[in-house]
Amino acid sequence: MNVFARPTPEARGLGMTSQRARDRLIDRLKADGIADRRVLDVLRRLPRHLFVEEALASRAYEDTALPIGQAQTISQPWVVARMTEALIEHKVPAKVLEIGTGSGYQAAVLAALCGNVYTVERIEELLRNARRRFRKLGIENLRSRHDDGKLGWPEHAPFDAIILTAAGEAVDPILFDQLAPDGVLIAPVGPPGTQQLLRYRQADNGWAAQSLGAVSFVPLLGGLG
Repeated sequence: MNVFARPTPEARGLGMTSQRARDRLIDRLKADGIADRRVLDVLRRLPRHLFVEEALASRAYEDTALPIGQAQTISQPWVVARMTEALIEHKVPAKVLEIGTGSGYQAAVLAALCGNVYTVERIEELLRNARRRFRKLGIENLRSRHDDGKLGWPEHAPFDAIILTAAGEAVDPILFDQLAPDGVLIAPVGPPGTQQLLRYRQADNGWAAQSLGAVSFVPLLGGLG
């Protein structure tokens, strides 16, 4: 699944979007505790500058969230890395559902590591831009849908893993219904200012949550935008 093996000149970048800039980002992520070599290798190769507006491309390899329009952001690279390594820590899932495509960056990271990725986005303009990026990068093991992410994608359930890229007060039970019994769900949960990144796995008495630390995400909204 070597989807970034032959980057175009545009994907390789120049100056602040060059491979050297990406390498500096990886060094920062390592220093801040990201240890999974598989995740670091993907982030080193994936051209994040293609997932932001051209005016912000020079900031693409800073470890910070950036606006992508529609009051949404592309997540901080450390957060993407932490969520991804938590998702694949116990096993690499064959089928992943992402709620909230956004720029498409997290979905592209997952597609480089997992078997098949399904991603749902409620804002049509964001999804249209993300699909264009997926085509440019030649990602073939990814399907996308314009829909209310709170509903998941039941036609393709069960999923080995589900990841949410926006925060709700709690995880809707409908998503757990679409998760395989031995699956894992990663989600930011809680109101603004007190959100925690949680990893849910099956326990004797149901789905048990493990906190992976404090985070800050845009709110998870229903309906279509």
